[in-house]
Parts: sequence; C-alpha cells; structure tokens
Amino acid sequence: MKKIPSKDIFKTIEETLLSYDNKLSISLLCNIAGVSRAGYYNWKNNEEIRYYKEIKDQEDFNIILEAYNYRGYDKGVKGIYMRLLKINKPMNQKKIRRLMRKFNLICPIRKANPSRRMAKAIKTNNYASNLLNRQFEAYGPRMVLLTDISYIPYNGVFAYLSVIIDAFTKEVLSYQLSDSLQLDFVLLTVDELMKYHKDELKTDTLIHSDQGCHYTSHKFIKIIKDSNLRQSMSRRGNCWDNAPQESFFGHMKDEVKDKISACTTFTQVKEILDDWIDYYNNDRCVWKLNKLSPKEFYQSIKNQNANPLGDCTNKDK
Repeated sequence: MKKIPSKDIFKTIEETLLSYDNKLSISLLCNIAGVSRAGYYNWKNNEEIRYYKEIKDQEDFNIILEAYNYRGYDKGVKGIYMRLLKINKPMNQKKIRRLMRKFNLICPIRKANPSRRMAKAIKTNNYASNLLNRQFEAYGPRMVLLTDISYIPYNGVFAYLSVIIDAFTKEVLSYQLSDSLQLDFVLLTVDELMKYHKDELKTDTLIHSDQGCHYTSHKFIKIIKDSNLRQSMSRRGNCWDNAPQESFFGHMKDEVKDKISACTTFTQVKEILDDWIDYYNNDRCVWKLNKLSPKEFYQSIKNQNANPLGDCTNKDK
C-alpha cells in the first residue's frame, strides 16, 4: 500500500478540526492517523513558510516554462537547463524536474523509428569506400561532413530536405528544400556549402553519405571532385554508418512535426524549416558541445586556436 504523505495527513486533521460537527481532540486525531502532535503543530506553524515557498515555486516554474517554450520548440530537462544558463538564470536539473512534475509539464520523448529507410530504386555502381568508418568526431571541425536527404510529409505530399552538417560541431553548413527528388537540389546543397564555407574546409575534408542514387550520380561525384572534397559512403543498409545525420533528422522531425502537420503549402513548410535550422544552429544548446549551440561551439574552437595559450599569455605581466 502506498504511504500517505504526512502533509496530507496533517491537512486532513485540520479540516476535521474545523468541521462544525467535530468532537474529536487533536491528540485523538493524531493518534488515529499515526502521527505526533508535535509534527502537526510544526506543520501548522510553518503555514506561512509553505505559502511563500509555493509563490517561489510558481515564479521559478514560470522561468522554466519560458525556457521550455523558447522559439516555439519543446525541450527536455537538459535543454531547459542549458537555455537557463544562457539567459543567466541558472537552475539545477533536480529542481527543474521537481517543478515540472509539480506543475505537470511533460518533456517530449523521442521514440525510435522501427522502420528502415526504403532502398532507392535507381542507383549506379559508383560506390565510394567507407573511408570514415564511423570516426565522426576524431578529426576536428570541418574535417568530416555528413549529408543525406529527408522526406517531409505535409498535406498529403512530400517536401525533400538535403542537408550537409559538420560531424564535429553538429552545425548545419548548408541545406536545400525541394518539392521533387530531382538531382539539382542535392547539387545546390554542395554549391551553397562551397559558397559560404570554402575557406574553412581542408584539402582532405571528407563528405560522407549513404549509397543513394543522388550520391552515386556522375554529377554529384564530379562536383565533389571539383570542390576538392573526398567522398565516403556508408555500407549498404547500415544506418549506423551515418548515425549523427540520422539523429539530426530525428530531432528535427520530433520538434517541427506539429507545425508541419498544419501546413498546406510548400512555402509554409520552408518557412518552418528555415526558422528551425536557424534555431538549431544558433540557439539550440547541446550538452556534449559544452552546453553551447553548434555555431557557438565552432566559434569557441576558432577562438581557442587563434589564442591557444588563452589567459596564460598574461600571467607574467
């Protein structure tokens, strides 16, 4: 049998004492309930403290709720914790969990997708070796780029999102949304990458994909070579070889699915995805990135490399 909290027992005793037909004494009621008179009086004398604690809990929960709803995307406890750090209103995770339970704020839970991505119908034999071999974070920023296509269902049709991310910083470096699966939008993703990030890439930077028809096409292979990138591919039917990219799409779909489901036009879908990717790059803190957003994390690495001694340069002054 579940034990009844003492505060509930004391409250029941007080309500009984205040009832107009009660003839029982405090001592007898406490004895019947299995609690001490001292405990009841202590609870009674702390009524004002409980009142102010309740007000403080409500104020802190309002801060949590503001972080939870920031930019319209739900967050878990760690996401809320990192957002509060960012706005200089720190709160420990134990307190966040307690207040979320108290006020019935539910964290979104990602559910594993049991279905595998359907194999592409059209392919060439231009498969690249798996040079990456799941070493996603071993080489530092801008050394391993991951790319893939995700299907975005809305209003009975699909939009198609091509993305290139930095495996080390998790930052989206380029993306294109299309209303068809024609090859051009994948090539435009590479064009956008080179337009904005060419100077950040190395001569041995890898771009890793699955074995889909877009990535084995002659045009894609040519644009990769012309961009001085090395091509790597996952093994057939092995989603773990591009796991961070799959995880990115999973988080994205979980966080925008309600908004996307209300869309009736391609333009509406694009506006939502543009906003979410901007949020993801600039404001969505990641626990493993020192609680920074992907862009902030990359900038911190750049700053550290620019001044590797940090504050040590001033120690002797």
